[in-house]
Amino acid sequence: MGEVEDVLQRAAANTATLPIPKSAQAQMRFLLKAEKGSTRAVAARLGVTQRTVERYVKGTLRRPRKDLAARLEREVRKDWQPRIHQRAKKHAASRGGIVIETRTRFGFTAAPGSTDDGRMRRITQHLPPTYATRLFAAQAAGATEQQLQNIAAEGLQEIYSKDRGRRAHDLEVEFTDIDYIELDF
Repeated sequence: MGEVEDVLQRAAANTATLPIPKSAQAQMRFLLKAEKGSTRAVAARLGVTQRTVERYVKGTLRRPRKDLAARLEREVRKDWQPRIHQRAKKHAASRGGIVIETRTRFGFTAAPGSTDDGRMRRITQHLPPTYATRLFAAQAAGATEQQLQNIAAEGLQEIYSKDRGRRAHDLEVEFTDIDYIELDF
């Protein structure tokens, strides 16, 4: 997965109202329930054997390796409280919008005589619901990382750089090097 895809999933996971299960056994049981009792499907999601899943569910194994613990937590967060995540996304797409915070190199294409050198900038900007809708729709359709970055860059271009069409009409913005990016809705 790419950076923007990961950030969208993390932002959705941060809307949860209850903490995820703490123990590896409880997390495995949750995934098992989410996969309708299929230890094979859980094993495929985690990249372990079916027998390993069975041992964690039974309680024979208790403390997973760090890499398995991270995968286990990530997979549980994906399925934890899906209705809350959907409600938060619906609110962001209809009324709330999203807040994007990024430190990235912005490349500019502008009128002749101005500089087009990319500059590292840190920007925190609220984007209206239309960009949230486009990001969620693109994510659901399986858009590439570059397509997601282009939507975010276009949102920053229109809201931050062009001030909703009030200035810099010929300016075009693109992400060329992302240092970090965070989203919240």
